[in-house]
Order: sequence, then structure tokens, then C-alpha cells
Amino acid sequence: MEEILIEEYNYPLPDERIAKYPLAKRDTSKLLVYRDGQVSEDVFHHIGEYLSSDSLLIYNNTRVIQARLEFYKQQEDGLQGARIEIFCLEPLQPNDHQLALSSVAGCTWKCMIGNAKKWKVGPLTLETTLPSGQVVTLYAEKGQQTGNTFAVHFSWTSIYSASDLQGSARSTDVVDLNISFAEILDSVGELPIPPYLNRKTEDSDKTTYQTVYSRIKGSVAAPTAGLHFTDEVLDGLRAKGVQTAEVTLHVGAGTFQPVKVANANEHTMHTEVIAVTRDTIVALRDHVGDIVAVGTTSMRTLESLYFLGSEVQKFRSLGVLISPEGSNDYSQANVPVQLSVAQFAPYTQEYTLSTRDALQAIVEYLDSTGQDVLHAETQIMIKPGYQFRVVDKLITNFHQPKSTLLLLVSAFVGGDWHTIYDYALSHDFRFLSYGDSSILTRSHSAFQH
Repeated sequence: MEEILIEEYNYPLPDERIAKYPLAKRDTSKLLVYRDGQVSEDVFHHIGEYLSSDSLLIYNNTRVIQARLEFYKQQEDGLQGARIEIFCLEPLQPNDHQLALSSVAGCTWKCMIGNAKKWKVGPLTLETTLPSGQVVTLYAEKGQQTGNTFAVHFSWTSIYSASDLQGSARSTDVVDLNISFAEILDSVGELPIPPYLNRKTEDSDKTTYQTVYSRIKGSVAAPTAGLHFTDEVLDGLRAKGVQTAEVTLHVGAGTFQPVKVANANEHTMHTEVIAVTRDTIVALRDHVGDIVAVGTTSMRTLESLYFLGSEVQKFRSLGVLISPEGSNDYSQANVPVQLSVAQFAPYTQEYTLSTRDALQAIVEYLDSTGQDVLHAETQIMIKPGYQFRVVDKLITNFHQPKSTLLLLVSAFVGGDWHTIYDYALSHDFRFLSYGDSSILTRSHSAFQH
């Protein structure tokens, strides 16, 4: 593959251009409009004027969890010791977000640990009182280190507070209350706003750093292109005839990871788990040619579907019937597989299937295995030279210099990202997560149905 020098995707971003807080009303943000090298601007609540009545709008329904936990070591004299911050990135055991968050018996997460050197041995403890009055003690035990992350096992016990017991039991009596890890995070965790905001999380972020359609808990960062949507905007789009559908991709901390190598092709992308319903895949199949992705996470999910469908079709052409990994179907005709897209698969393998046929292959796979939802992994890296198969328009914010997200935007607009960003910088657009928005139409040279 031809070198991609990341320095060529750098631009000056003064701190004052980074939006530290959102606007009071989400849909009043500025909207940059790009098509065929031409740039104009509008206000986001006019987004419907740039979508046809036959469009299919796809957004990511993930919800940010309060994944940052603050513990303090206890010294031998009983005084408070060093502060240890644990940032839950993704579940390891169980390795499914919903199972881990709903667990009432303990779970293990891949975590970043601040001040890890001060945490030598032994568990850390943290006590919190839930809104119900239940007192929970959370225990964290540090496990194996891999790179700059650790496996951390969480367990917890719970009691009723003395005032709630009203003499029915002692305050030291442990009671099985079936408290989930999600409830504990909601009570004691902190919403992990992006580090480049250079400020503490505030109560308002619990609302403003969630999209209005977020519902599936699991992300440690918001799919920020969706922060501009309001219920009124969505109602207006649907009244126009625009269809909407959801995908799920839980955003990991890797979304903030800068490219630290000179040649972007040497950067390792993080693997993400995606979930897409059969109904959404059918809608995509029926709207090929007019599909709009809200944000880069939706883009990565939708483009990955093409390669997943091609993989499914490959098995079918060989006469091999497949089941999802972990399936109990071990009949002679079924081979359990983990469907996934490797980082450079789009560039190193030949794909000839049409977009419709690839999506139809997934529908038939789901039907043959009795599934309503496709679960898969993707490590796809969308960079200059990528041929888009699914997405026609992209709604997105303005991204950090030298980031994989800027590489994605460049690929989508045929390398013309400077035109977009020069305009935004010279016309007082606000940047990054709480900043303004854009709607980009893909370059003809970067598209292939």
C-alpha cells in the first residue's frame, strides 16, 4: 500500500476553536454543506433541505456509560491514600456489553488505570448509596496488564442503610439485592467527556453528551455527530418522507487515539463490536444509492456490512453453512464462525459483489440461522484510496488533526478535506465533540456500488 504521511493531515487548531460546551439548543449549531468541491453554510435544523424524501438516515443508538471510577487507597493508619482512577473501556468477562452491565455477580473489564504504580496489591473499595437507599461496596481487583491497559475484576456487596432497616435487621447484614453493575456505574461513575475539553465533567454533560436517541448502554464516548439532532428535527425528517434506522457500535477510547506513526498505514485500529438488526439491513438493501450516515461510527458500521456480506457469500459459494460463533448448532452442515472485518481487508482482497447482493447475503444468513440481529466485529480503517460501497452522505463534526477520523473524511470527499476545514476555520465554526456539524456528499471517485 502507498504510504499515507499523517503530517499531511495536520492543521492548526487553536484551543479557543474547540467547543468546551454545547449550544443551549442542539439544532441551532452551524451546518457546513459540501458537495462537488463547493462549500456553503446553514443551520443544523435545516438539515432536511439537504436530504431527499427517499433517503435512509442511519444513526448509532449507543449510550455513554459513566465509565470513570475514582478510588482511594486506604493507608494503614486509616487515612485516605493515593487516588486511583479506573476507566472501564470494554467488558472481558462476560465479553458482551449488555451481559456485563446487567451482571449482578461480578464482571471483568479492560481498563486504563490512572496512578497504577500506586496500586501494588490488594483490592480497592468504594462505597456508594443508591437512590433506593441501598448501600453498595464496590471492590476492584487488578489483573493482568496488556500494553497500557489492565484486566480489572469488579465485585460488590450490598446492605440496606440503617435508616431504611427500621430495626428489621442490623446495618451490617448483607442482603442479596440483585444490583447490576450498570446501576453501580450510574450511582458512582463519572461520564468520561473527551480529554481535549480540559475540564471536569459537569451534571449538564449527563444530558448534553448523550444523543436524544441513545438507548443501548456501552460507549465510553458519544457518537457526537448525533448530538445536533432534536426530536423536532427527526419528526420533520420523517414528515418529509426520510426513513430512519438504527445501528449499534459502542464507541471505545480508541476513538481519541492519535496516529503516532509517520505512515498512517502502520497505525493499529481498535476492534469494535457492531450490532445491526435484520430490519435495518433490509432497509439498507432497499435504499442503496441514498443512504446517509450520522457520524463516523455509523459510517464504519455500514461500510463493514458490505465486507461481512461478501464473507457470508463466500462461504455460501463454497457450499459451507455457517452459524454465529458460540452457537449450539454443531450439525454436520454448520461451521461456527466469528464474522469480522480486518483493518486492511478492503485494500488487500478483491471484492466484486454488488452492495445489494452483499446486504441480501446477510439477510439470508440471518434467516437461515434464526437470528434477528447481526453481531460482528470490525477493525476497518477507512483512509484515502478506500472505495465506498454503502454510504452516500455523511453528517459529521470537525475532527482532530492527524486523526483516523480526518483520514476517513478525506477519503469520503476525494482528498478535498482542506477545502472544508479551511472554510470552517475562517468562518468561525466550532470544533470537536461539542462543536458544529457538516453534511458531506461523497466524491464520485470514491464510490463503488
